[in-house]
Amino acid sequence: MIRLTCAAAMGLLCWLSFAAAQTAPSTAGPAPASTIEELILANRILNDRGVLDAYGHVSIRHPANPNRYLMARAIAPGLVTADDILEFDLDSNPVDRRGRALFVERFIHGEVYKARPDVNSVIHTHSAGVIPFSVTQTPLRPVFHNASFLHVGVPVWEIRDAFGTTKMLVNDGKIGRSLAATLGDKPVVLMRGHGNVVVGPNVRVATARAIFTDENARMQAVALSLGGPVSYVSPGEGVLRDNDPSDATRSWELWKANAMRKQ
Repeated sequence: MIRLTCAAAMGLLCWLSFAAAQTAPSTAGPAPASTIEELILANRILNDRGVLDAYGHVSIRHPANPNRYLMARAIAPGLVTADDILEFDLDSNPVDRRGRALFVERFIHGEVYKARPDVNSVIHTHSAGVIPFSVTQTPLRPVFHNASFLHVGVPVWEIRDAFGTTKMLVNDGKIGRSLAATLGDKPVVLMRGHGNVVVGPNVRVATARAIFTDENARMQAVALSLGGPVSYVSPGEGVLRDNDPSDATRSWELWKANAMRKQ
């Protein structure tokens, strides 16, 4: 049995701390306060709208370095504060963990950012509205104009196809890459029996898409229950709206006011 003296044990702890510091990724530097504020607001808004509950997470690509992103420690989205925000590299290693618990599915964010240089915000939700479309053969399609971005199609990622029976979590880079590949160039991908991933060029657009995707799913389910053919937003209508996107500011300011009023 190996016994360590107190001095030797302290030396080993110091060496391990030094080794961890040596392997930690470098920081991109402090993020602007406005970026941190928008990340916090996105968490609060999505919680207030019922798209996120105790689970799910939101990230923003670091404005100073596209190879870093910002996301909260493992905490319920409705409770996120500035002190909870951590910086990660695209392998989803924390720059300075500060002893915090991390989301096991943070690899969703890093792998999407690797695959999609056009994306600056990633949201993972367990949105109740979308789950039925992830476990049936009915595709999620746009039924109202605010969700017209869905006209390009919404793929469904089946974790069992590549990884067999798992805990259904994206808890490493290999699984994250598979999910990112299924997302492809789309704004939304469903995760079978789990939720979805929504992306955008900025956090306001990603937040709006996450909300409107959930609302659209609920509306579509009602429309299908009424029977008869459903008149979906056409690809042509979707393209016209893609080329002239509506400003998310009005919705964002209202959602912000409603969320903050309840704090």
